[in-house]
Amino acid sequence: MEDGESQLLSDEGQTPEPLLVPHFNSPSPFIWTAEEFANRLVKDAHRYGMKGMAADPEEYDMSELSRLKEIPNSMAVFCMATYGEGDPTDNAQEFYDWMQGTDDDLEGVNFAVFGLGNKTYEHFNATGKYTDKRLAELGGKRVFDLGLGDDDSNLEEDFISWKEQFWPAVCEFFGVEATGEDSSIRQFELVVHNDINMNQVYTGEMGRLKSFQTQKPPFDSKNPFLAPVSVNRKLNKGGNRHLMHIELDIMDSKIRYDAGDHVAVYPINDAVVVNRIGERLGVDLDTAISLRNLDEESNKKHPFPCPTTYRTALSHYLDINNKPRKNVLYDLAQYASDPQEQENMRKMASASPEGKALYQSWVLDSERNILAILEDLPSLNPPIDHLCELLPRLQARYYSIASSSKVHPNSIHICAVVIEYTTETGRVYKGVATNWLKNKEVTENGHKHTVPMYVRRSQFRLPFKPSNPVIMIGPGTGIAPFMGFIQERAWQKEQGKDVGETILYFGCRHKNEDFLYQQELEEFERAGVLTQLNVAFSRDQEHKIYVQHLLKKNKEQLWKLIHSNNAHIYVCGDARNMARDVHTAFYEIAEEVGGLTHTQAVDYFKKLMTKGRYSQDVWS
Repeated sequence: MEDGESQLLSDEGQTPEPLLVPHFNSPSPFIWTAEEFANRLVKDAHRYGMKGMAADPEEYDMSELSRLKEIPNSMAVFCMATYGEGDPTDNAQEFYDWMQGTDDDLEGVNFAVFGLGNKTYEHFNATGKYTDKRLAELGGKRVFDLGLGDDDSNLEEDFISWKEQFWPAVCEFFGVEATGEDSSIRQFELVVHNDINMNQVYTGEMGRLKSFQTQKPPFDSKNPFLAPVSVNRKLNKGGNRHLMHIELDIMDSKIRYDAGDHVAVYPINDAVVVNRIGERLGVDLDTAISLRNLDEESNKKHPFPCPTTYRTALSHYLDINNKPRKNVLYDLAQYASDPQEQENMRKMASASPEGKALYQSWVLDSERNILAILEDLPSLNPPIDHLCELLPRLQARYYSIASSSKVHPNSIHICAVVIEYTTETGRVYKGVATNWLKNKEVTENGHKHTVPMYVRRSQFRLPFKPSNPVIMIGPGTGIAPFMGFIQERAWQKEQGKDVGETILYFGCRHKNEDFLYQQELEEFERAGVLTQLNVAFSRDQEHKIYVQHLLKKNKEQLWKLIHSNNAHIYVCGDARNMARDVHTAFYEIAEEVGGLTHTQAVDYFKKLMTKGRYSQDVWS
């Protein structure tokens, strides 16, 4: 998960000094969430006669945090996400490093922390826990207890429950009372540009205007590279799914990557859905607009790059495909002219058991996105600018790179499955990025589709010594990083290096349908690069066979490699079931072959993780 954000609250009479403010934000399942939660706290602050602002810590010198005490009645709230192996998000890394190394005195600095994590991961909410503990150690005053959000159950519910207790504690601490304003508070005002030069209008760029026309390295999240799609082929031979191999051309980009890194791509929303929102709200989507922050002192001038058009905002900048959070329903409810529809929207946004159940069934279980909600609540007619203000940002999608730069220095490979299925309401849900990528076909006429992308570094790395054996477990599209690893081991062999055993455990449904990269893998096995190719075909027989069953079958060999030969273990794929089941299989192997107790086995593999010999690249 990734995201971090911090927010400064101060008494309305005081002006927050921007240099003192932090905020956090980044990629993975929770992508927009930390920033979104911080923005919600800012809006709440107004209801208590306080002034708040959300800020990205990357844009501030966080070593100035001790100066926060110079602002009377102030506090910082840190929304800290954790991803990977308990790591801070990219934009929180510098702040995290500062906390580890500083001995600054934070006495007089008031703070609170809300952590965003996922219990399916080993190091649940490690970054939030560390921030809360460290700020207190440095003398900071904890105004309210650490909140721990779990994305494996319901992150938003956890945040709301924490927030409902947080505000009374803040009011008591500062001696303030709620103003009673519970209406929807606008943060941005609409400016319509009737005579604007269209060269000054953003058309999907993330940072610098016209950055897609004149590309300049270095390329990152604010300045992605437009990589041409050079290969787009279907990997599976049958079945009703579409698994694809895509190659992005990075020649002349100066982009470097290592096997195990992630490629981030910025997708574009389905034009059909964008047009239907425009039609439903009766809006000319090509109107040039800006949304301008009503707080002139805020560092966040616009919710997305402005000036732009409604069409560009809904296509490139806003998440219109996901299920709207409760705060969006609450703020939109005022625009429903039917009293029953308005009441239901407010109920779903409430914390009552009835409201929670209704939100769960009508929004989450039925998978209604904003268009479905507009279609199913005919009296709901919000101004499109307010809708654009409320929707979260459309985030980059991250894919494990399926190639080695030693073999493919000028291209990055992606392996992905297209997400498409029918929801409870009979609508077809389509994953934004995978359907968008699927349609980027390579044509004969020389025209190449492009993908805005950049590389995110990872800790998922082959052993420093090629002679160390590697055990790779990656069913389905979890094979991706291992294609890069195997290519790299083949290259190391060609260089005359002493390369250790290279063992792969792959799983799919049917041998004749979705055995991904079958030809390449069998060729690597014939060449002696893959010393063992173990494949679990889960549905080719009556009883299901998965990768963990094959691990148990080879338990003696695996224990010898791990315990005596310093083997490195890598797991990639589904965190909720597969990674847990693989974990359990390794515990059982340690108990059955190594004679360890269960507690010793758990401790043994924890130590391997600490030493970097058990690495996971998993998602839920």
